[in-house]
Amino acid sequence: MRILLVEDDAKIASFITKGLKAEGYAVDHAEDGENGLHLALTEPYDAAIIDIMLPRRSGLEVIQEMRRNHRTTPVIILSARSATDDKVKGLQIGSDDYLTKPFAFSELLARLQALMRRSSGAAEPTQLKAGELSMNLISREVIRQGRKIELQPLEFSLLEYLMRNTGKVVSKTMIMEHVWDYHFDPQTNVVESRIYHLREKVDKDFDIKMIHTVRGVGYVLKTPDSP
Repeated sequence: MRILLVEDDAKIASFITKGLKAEGYAVDHAEDGENGLHLALTEPYDAAIIDIMLPRRSGLEVIQEMRRNHRTTPVIILSARSATDDKVKGLQIGSDDYLTKPFAFSELLARLQALMRRSSGAAEPTQLKAGELSMNLISREVIRQGRKIELQPLEFSLLEYLMRNTGKVVSKTMIMEHVWDYHFDPQTNVVESRIYHLREKVDKDFDIKMIHTVRGVGYVLKTPDSP
């Protein structure tokens, strides 16, 4: 999952970025509203975390422009302000949630995960299922045929992205942009390496292989009933 963070306080930005990366998220960080808006309008994100008080453009202006340009990315507002009218204004102009500084990272993470589950419209909000493979997004537990599969945070994020796109081919570029926090470099083999290690855990000890390579295009996670 790829997150946009727009925050001018270096310590807070570092705190959030490190925490999200440790949980397996890809994070793009902008230090001001102008750059944040540019990223929000030109890159695909699963969610955005935006401070209200920013240089060059306020967080509220960023969100207003996002909504005017039909960007439906779920947004959590961060602010040192706790006044009710600030919260109301943020929600009225298009944010989805509001968190007042200081806050615990665990609360931010829980709100972010809940927001993305709601926005996905998934029928099963805390679970992903693809054939005999299941993933609990809260406990971060992955089970196949009753066997628990231990995954590192990046492996979990990679499998989550594949499962959210079950039966659809996703390119290396798409994977890099949603799982890692940098654009696709054709010279790197990081995707192939991670796919290899994921297959070792998800497919190796099972008769039916789920993770497939589509040569020259990317990868797809298939179930027996996938087309």
